[in-house]
Amino acid sequence: MVIEIRSAVPEDASAACNVLRRSITECCVRDHGAEPGVLQSWLGNKTAENVALWIASPSNYTLVAIRDGELVGVSLLTQAGKLSLCYVLAEALHAGVGKAMLQAIEAQARSWGISTLRLHSTATAHDFYARNGYTLAGKEKSCYGVECDFFWKKLNPTPDEGATQRKRFCNCAAQ
Repeated sequence: MVIEIRSAVPEDASAACNVLRRSITECCVRDHGAEPGVLQSWLGNKTAENVALWIASPSNYTLVAIRDGELVGVSLLTQAGKLSLCYVLAEALHAGVGKAMLQAIEAQARSWGISTLRLHSTATAHDFYARNGYTLAGKEKSCYGVECDFFWKKLNPTPDEGATQRKRFCNCAAQ
């Protein structure tokens, strides 16, 4: 099964919205606890109209993942270096979809000159981000009432090819 990662287009809005809503409802039960108020708040802005606006915004980079002709994942990077969305359908979890989107998002961030990515993760996705090199920096409450983990990742941790590596303390050439 081949996974295609591509830039989202306005025509993807409805299917991408479906992925967001299903992923939150079905995969993030540990986070929302099936509490109607929390779920309603979390899903409140996940409409096809809003998703179309997010896709169309020139300050966002939105990707979709397609598997066997079906949209199974959606992710969104802002030019401020925040990974705002990275959701996958339950039936596509643990199949490389999230990782493929994350790698493409990181490549885009680098091309924009972003050196550090930030994100708020659910408890459900905590291990996914940790496995992919993100560092936990604390906990924060989301606007929809779910406790989230604040993660960050340095995207360019090594110096440019051919540059002399320097010691942090004294700035002398590393031996």
